[in-house]
Amino acid sequence: MINIHTLGPSGTNCEKAAHYWLNKNNRQGNIILHPTLETAVKEMDNSSNSVLLGCIVYPYLHNIVFSNLSFIKLTDCFVMDTHNMLFASRFNNINEIKKLGSHPAPKDLFKKIKELDNIEKLLFNSNSEAALQCSLGNVDGCITTLNAAEKHHLNILSDFGPIPMGFSIHSKLI
Repeated sequence: MINIHTLGPSGTNCEKAAHYWLNKNNRQGNIILHPTLETAVKEMDNSSNSVLLGCIVYPYLHNIVFSNLSFIKLTDCFVMDTHNMLFASRFNNINEIKKLGSHPAPKDLFKKIKELDNIEKLLFNSNSEAALQCSLGNVDGCITTLNAAEKHHLNILSDFGPIPMGFSIHSKLI
């Protein structure tokens, strides 16, 4: 059985992509979620039959690839629609929002909402982490996925829909 190491916590587009890849390839496997892809690639060494699933817009994916050329190689790429990407908040009123959170990759979606132009923005390790931090009150609104917003009981203020996204599979060198 294969072990897929990818970005967590639960609810990320990477987790969805891991399920998609297993299904597409008729494989059984475990999906192991990590706080960052940098952590995930290090943990591959501790489990047999492991691959890394990355997202092509993940910040510094190129560093992961080039700093691990003696350990992993790119073996597959695919495109899949993400979960619906959205702007969510613990508030219903956009005017109550004083601090925002996002993963670095989709942060430019904030620009689609004029009322958010001059609001402080914090970056988190994943879209799911942004939703968690919003639910904990560390930020008031976030760019996240539909399932993460629902899991953390956030109000959906704007839905950008699914985004066709590229994902990569990196296998250990033999």
